[in-house]
Amino acid sequence: MASAEEHEGIARSSPSETVVYHAIRHEGEGELERPSAALAWSGLGAGLAMGLSFLAVGLLHAHLPHAKWTVLVTSFGYTIGFVIVILGRQQLFTENTLTVVLPLLSGHRADTLANVLRVWGVVLAANVVGALLFALVLARTEVVDAETWKSLKQAAEEAHRGGMAVTLLRAIVAGWLIALVVWLMPFAEAARVGVIVILTWLISAGHFVHIIAGSVEVGFLVFVGARTWADFLGSFFVPALLGNIIGGVALVAAINHAQAKAGEPEKEEPEGIIIA
Repeated sequence: MASAEEHEGIARSSPSETVVYHAIRHEGEGELERPSAALAWSGLGAGLAMGLSFLAVGLLHAHLPHAKWTVLVTSFGYTIGFVIVILGRQQLFTENTLTVVLPLLSGHRADTLANVLRVWGVVLAANVVGALLFALVLARTEVVDAETWKSLKQAAEEAHRGGMAVTLLRAIVAGWLIALVVWLMPFAEAARVGVIVILTWLISAGHFVHIIAGSVEVGFLVFVGARTWADFLGSFFVPALLGNIIGGVALVAAINHAQAKAGEPEKEEPEGIIIA
């Protein structure tokens, strides 16, 4: 019999990678069962909430001196939308690139693939609609003062410099970081907010590219006439989408799936029956 101290030690020990894997896979299976309408409304809310990240960055940018260290502080504003979306259990596309793909990697069934594509498509479309609606309001109304409006434009331009190749590489890093947030959530417990803030702060501070947060920023530039829709699609949206998927699926989902499967005990082959 194990002693009380041994039981307490087991309870306090960190869960294995296999336990974390199965917890996230179970969450993904639940997402695959949700109807498209529920996914769409949740995704729309998430897209709108991500606009608050852009707004918070603009507000900090407007009230801080322009120095090399300014971005390190304004980037904390970027974390707000992610905190709301992740803790509020809303549907964000970059989370789905990890959670719903684990059942697919485990099953390899055609119907599972079709369901994953359904979830991805519905959530991505709803996220982008919400993000662009928020950007439109910021760009075309007087919801913020003139100084904040100028800061929003400057912050968006600073966050999206470079061509398709640069955007793709930066999006891979961002997809990897968001997938790591999801991977750490099941057992982060009281540290959940800290995990979200630290990793999403790094996305903003490093000017890495997130498809939904970036849609608010680049959409704002389009609505104020600083970019075209061709720029939005070609220079931002397509490479950002591919990069986030690569970062979330290849660097986190696939690698951790392989790690978890390698750590599982092998099933014993049934012994043959010998007939006398």
